[in-house]
Formats: sequence, C-alpha cells, structure tokens
Amino acid sequence: MTSFSGEYEIAIDAKGRFLLPAAFRKQLPENAAERFVVNRGFENCLSMYHIDKWNALTQKMARLNDFNPKVREFKRLFLNGATTIDVDSAGRMLLPKPLQEYAGIKKDLILSAQTDKMELWDKDTYYNYIREKAAGFSDLAAEVAGGDFLNPFEIE
Repeated sequence: MTSFSGEYEIAIDAKGRFLLPAAFRKQLPENAAERFVVNRGFENCLSMYHIDKWNALTQKMARLNDFNPKVREFKRLFLNGATTIDVDSAGRMLLPKPLQEYAGIKKDLILSAQTDKMELWDKDTYYNYIREKAAGFSDLAAEVAGGDFLNPFEIE
C-alpha cells in the first residue's frame, strides 16, 4: 500500500489544471501509473486516490448489499462525480469544473496527505478549517487514538 505524506500549496490555472508536485510523485511506487480518481470528500474537499487504491476500494464496495437503502445512498453520494484523472506529460492534472465548484477551489489549492489518499482543498477553506479544529486536536487524539494505558500506535 502506498502511504502519502506532505502538504502542498498549488496554483490552479483558468482551465482547471494544476501541477502535481515532484515531491508527491516521488512517493508513488516505482513504475506505478500516474492515474488517480478524484471524488467528493466529506468536509467540502475532494479526495484523490491512486487508481490501485481506488480499484481495491470499489471492489470492497461492490460486496455491500444493494438491497439495503443506506448502502445505495452511501454509494450514490460517495461515487457521485468520481473522475479518473491522468497526469499529463507536463506533470499536470485537469480537475473537472463540477469538482472544483463542490470544493470551492478558485485559484489556489492545498494537496494534503491522508496516509492512503490525498485531499484537495481550497486554500482559504483549508487553513480556516485547520485553525478552527486546532484547539480541540489534543482531545480528539485522545478520543481516537488513546487507549487505556497502552499506545496502539507505538512502533515496535
């Protein structure tokens, strides 16, 4: 599994193209396709998955029970607008207008690593979100990752 790290501030041109940072591209496995799927994320951002991760994710989703109305609703919302995007010969990606509009991306975006995927945010929206959530980060970490006394994330 590819694990991404980093945060990149990137300009987006009038045609919706942005340059995929070289530091990010170096994190891809050797000989990996430079093909991604971008879809709507959860907090007015976009999620960008490497095509291999996306294929594994959608294979798991295919096993969900379509007779359950919540499953159908989830699939519709999650897959709505999902678009395959290739990196061109100049290292750029073209972000479709509907996805730009969903995330409010105008001229600058943030590409933020989330271990197995990246998030694309409008620059101002991202920094406002981070500022707003920073005060509660310690409590959130304790709630999500804190155990009783043992550290479940300790590296052995």
